[in-house]
Amino acid sequence: MSDDEVCETSWLKRISQALSKSPKNREQLTELLRDAQRLGYLDADSLRMIEGVLQVSEMSVSEIMLPRSEMIVVNKEAKYEEILPIAIKSGHSRFPVIGENKDEVIGILLAKDLLNYSLEQERDNFSLKDILRPAVFIPENKRLGILLNEFRKNRNHIAIVVDEYGGVSGLVSIEDVLEQIVGDIEDEHDVDKGIYIRKHKENAYSVKAITPIEEFNQFFGTQLKDDEYDTVGGLVLQGFGHLPKRGETVTIEGIAFKVLRANNRRIQVLQTTLIPPEK
Repeated sequence: MSDDEVCETSWLKRISQALSKSPKNREQLTELLRDAQRLGYLDADSLRMIEGVLQVSEMSVSEIMLPRSEMIVVNKEAKYEEILPIAIKSGHSRFPVIGENKDEVIGILLAKDLLNYSLEQERDNFSLKDILRPAVFIPENKRLGILLNEFRKNRNHIAIVVDEYGGVSGLVSIEDVLEQIVGDIEDEHDVDKGIYIRKHKENAYSVKAITPIEEFNQFFGTQLKDDEYDTVGGLVLQGFGHLPKRGETVTIEGIAFKVLRANNRRIQVLQTTLIPPEK
C-alpha cells in the first residue's frame, strides 16, 4: 500500500470516527477539514470559507465593527447641498443620521434616495426626515452568526452597535460579516484581481497593499527600498509606526499614501499621490 493510500485510509477512519462521535472541539473539526483539503477532497477556497464560518460562529460584533469615531454620518438638519458631497466623497450607500451628537442616531439615509432630488426643481421639496429609514440597534456582544441571519431575514444591510449604557459604539454592515467568511469583498476602491495599480485621476492611483515594491518602482519610476519589506503595505506600515485607520496619510520619499481600506489586522488598499518636487 502506498503512502497516499495509507494516508487516505487513516483520514477515512478518522472521518468515520467523527461521524459516529462528534469532534470534541472546534480544533478537532478543523484538523479533519484540513486533512480533507490535503487529500484533495476540499479545495483551498472551500476550506477557507468553512473555517470562516466556524470563526464567525464564535466572534462578536465588537470585534469587527467600525468604531464610532470613524463613522461617516449626516446631521438631521443637513440640506441636500450639504449631504451630496458627503455621499460622493465617501462612496458609501448608507449613512447614519444623527441628532445633537453621534449617540443619537435617529435613522439611516440611503444614498439612492437622494436621486429623487437630483433635478434642481425638486430641491425645494427635499426633507431628510421624509426619506429616513429606521435604524437597527444591536449590542456589542451579539454573535456574528446570529447577526448574519438577522440581516438576511430582515433584509437589512447595516446596524448601529450600542454599549451597555445605550451609547453608540460603532456600526457594522452585512459586508463586514461576509468578509469574515469569504475574504475581502472588492468595492469601487479595489483593483481588479491580478492588477495591483490603477489610475483614477491625474496623479492619483489606487494601489493594493500587497503590491511588490519592485513593481511599484517600475510603474512610477521611483526608488523605494525593498531591503526590509517586499510589499508597499509593509513599507507604509513601517512609515506609520502603527496599524493605521482608514483616511490616515503618511508621506514616504515624496510619495503620499492615504489608507482607503484597512481592517483591524492589515492595510488593504492605498491611494498614492506623487508630490511634485519643490522648485
